[in-house]
Amino acid sequence: MKIKRFAYALFVLFTVGCTGIPDGVRAVRNFQADCYLGVWYEIARLDHSFERGLNNVSATYTLRKDGGIDVLNRGYDVKKGKWKEARGKAYFIGSKDEGRLKVSFFGPFYGAYNIIALDQNHYRYTLVCGPNRSYLWILAREKLLDKNTLDKLVTLAGGLGFNTEDLIYVRHN
Repeated sequence: MKIKRFAYALFVLFTVGCTGIPDGVRAVRNFQADCYLGVWYEIARLDHSFERGLNNVSATYTLRKDGGIDVLNRGYDVKKGKWKEARGKAYFIGSKDEGRLKVSFFGPFYGAYNIIALDQNHYRYTLVCGPNRSYLWILAREKLLDKNTLDKLVTLAGGLGFNTEDLIYVRHN
């Protein structure tokens, strides 16, 4: 009985850790999924293995029949000279008006997708993080983001403890 409780506690700890949000960081409220759907271009990101070496990165979000969101991430691998795609699905964590989702590209395993800044008037740019400060993305509806807005998002991320010195700025050509 103790082993089952311990295993369950580890499972809960593992899954919450993967879909959590960093301490001191809050997801946006009054989020509208319908406005968020469509194509977003990656402007900048922190490095991680599943996007390493990719340019021309975009994410396309479409509504699923079950209320979730289909995800198509796409980028061009410069070294291999070909496009790389990853398809996944996302579901809200808690309320649908809070920008917190869990996303899966590998079966039952989910990771955090926390929208921590957003142009809530026009949904033109967003700042997204994962479960900890190792994952950060700046996305926009256009392939370029004006310098003032980009600087504002980078400053915000730095103030929240993300290492903005390590941001990779994505080329779109």
